[in-house]
Amino acid sequence: MRGIGFIGGEGPGAILGAALAKEADLIAAADSGLMAAEAAGLAPDWIVGDMDSLDDPRRLGAYPPDRVIRCPRDKDETDTELLLSLLWEQGCDEVWLAGGGGGRTDHLLAVHALFERERSPDRWITAGEDMRQVREGRILNAAASSGNRLVSVFPLGCGPWEAESKGLKWPLAGLPWKRGFFGVSNVALDGCFEIRVIRGRFLVILPFGKD
Repeated sequence: MRGIGFIGGEGPGAILGAALAKEADLIAAADSGLMAAEAAGLAPDWIVGDMDSLDDPRRLGAYPPDRVIRCPRDKDETDTELLLSLLWEQGCDEVWLAGGGGGRTDHLLAVHALFERERSPDRWITAGEDMRQVREGRILNAAASSGNRLVSVFPLGCGPWEAESKGLKWPLAGLPWKRGFFGVSNVALDGCFEIRVIRGRFLVILPFGKD
């Protein structure tokens, strides 16, 4: 079951957000992520967070009280962590995050750090990037966005790491992956490419381009 969670920060926008939601079985929002979800014409199944970034608390009144989980502002987990836990508890075995771009650098790094965990999101879409986690034994077949064929690859977790690719200008096979090593600004020569992960996990980042 696939769940999509809307979070605060720069996200995919109303049109793309609505399109992504059509691919989800469950929709949730964390704090101000509710504003992004509603802007896309969506009514989340669940809402969680301390609500300190919500523009108007009266928004919550449109939802069943048992589907709104209010948390104290002083807590050990971020609203995004609470959102992920909620989606997993509801049975989602694939989780996407929408939002989290721009803004404070510590918030950006905090979301990225979630992908370093063994149990982690599968996809992260901001206003400028589409990021996919590819796990061991999996293959990513994708198309770089129109007008921008850049593909960047980062190892996740503790390794070891090994990957192969097709359609990239600089093949991934044989690269000495280790902590701190990465492949930035590779190029999908014909727009489409394939990455096969043999060992470890990788985050593949595709910037949105413009013609």
